[in-house]
Amino acid sequence: MSDRSVPDPVSTVRRIVALLDRVGRDRDDVLRVEGEGGLSYASGLPAQDVEALMRGDRTPSGAVADEVDSEEARCRRVVERILFLRATRPRRRPDGQRRVCTLAEIAAGAGASAQCLDKMIKTGKAPNLDHADGIARFFGEQIELLVDSPAEALDRVLQHIHSDLLEQVVEEQHAEVRRSRTAGPAIDKMCEPGLVGSAARCLADVPDETAKPIVDLIESIARRARADRARETREAADATAVATGETAAD
Repeated sequence: MSDRSVPDPVSTVRRIVALLDRVGRDRDDVLRVEGEGGLSYASGLPAQDVEALMRGDRTPSGAVADEVDSEEARCRRVVERILFLRATRPRRRPDGQRRVCTLAEIAAGAGASAQCLDKMIKTGKAPNLDHADGIARFFGEQIELLVDSPAEALDRVLQHIHSDLLEQVVEEQHAEVRRSRTAGPAIDKMCEPGLVGSAARCLADVPDETAKPIVDLIESIARRARADRARETREAADATAVATGETAAD
């Protein structure tokens, strides 16, 4: 385990589900476990481990979110995930077919020898950090995928999904405000003081960590809109004053 706070995949899943309806996404699609791009593929965990962690259960291997790993368990995990990457990230050949990388190819990409990598896999001894980082990068991944605990590995993927969904919600809010601004007088309603309160009520069933950025965004947009309108009013008044002065001088 790292020094960061204990990961909680179950809570992260709940936050994701709270956003799905707002962006029109399907849970079975966003939280798909198996297949390329699924949660198992992205986290480096077997599908059964992913499903167990999402339920809040122990994984089949006995790992839980707050378990303190032994050195042996950490080494075994690194080796297992290297083998997982090898099995799930085949390379495309010139003829278009895909094939599993040889140990020699992986070792060369990681700056190690094929003999060293073969011995590591057979004995369950994890590579040093430099070689582990090289192996991860060979497969287009970060070293965290090899060394994170199961709960950390899954929660890292889920947090990325949650962030992406939250960005979609914010972008849709921006788009709604842009549409309102082009509608003319409708922007006045968007800037009424009660708007933020209404938004907060609409988001009452959404976890605070998800709802707060949305409400803050609405507040920010409303403040900018009021400031823009005030500036436009001042500029119109100044233009009128100039025009009136010029007429009087004539």
